[in-house]
Amino acid sequence: MATVATSATAYVLGFVQGGGAAKEESSTFLVSPDLGLMLWTLLSFVTALFILRKYAFPKITEALDKRQHAIEDSIDTATRTKAEADELLAEYRERLKEARVQAEEIVTRARTAGASAERESAEAAKAKGEELMEQARKDIEAETRRAIGEIRSEVADLTVAATEKVTRKTLTAEDQKRLVDEALGELDFTALSGERR
Repeated sequence: MATVATSATAYVLGFVQGGGAAKEESSTFLVSPDLGLMLWTLLSFVTALFILRKYAFPKITEALDKRQHAIEDSIDTATRTKAEADELLAEYRERLKEARVQAEEIVTRARTAGASAERESAEAAKAKGEELMEQARKDIEAETRRAIGEIRSEVADLTVAATEKVTRKTLTAEDQKRLVDEALGELDFTALSGERR
């Protein structure tokens, strides 16, 4: 470095003095190798390299190593975090799948129970309706038989009374039975009992 400064000073002095030699020297100054200049340049380079190696490179290397370790730690942390997130995501998806299956089962059971309850309710209502209809039929038949019995009894009494008045004599039990049977045979009780002939 000192050589470069010395050469530069010589160049400037030569230029100021105004000689052609200065112009020639200046044009060959950097192109032609000079042993002294080469030694000083090499010495300057080695000194700078030594100083850099002794003081700067260790700090730069240490900073780069710290940076590398920090990056590796960040990558490791990111990898672990990603693995944990993937695991949690898989667990979440599995739970979501199970919840959907359970929800579908609950809906299916509810539909089945609703349909079953509706069917049972309809069957119970139908059975109750049939039971009420059967009871009403039985009541109607019993009432019809009772009414027919009463009507027969009254017709028999009226027939006997009318016959006695017409014939003006008392009928025997056998005659009464015959007359009642004839009168009842002529009457149509099927309309009252709901039967058809």
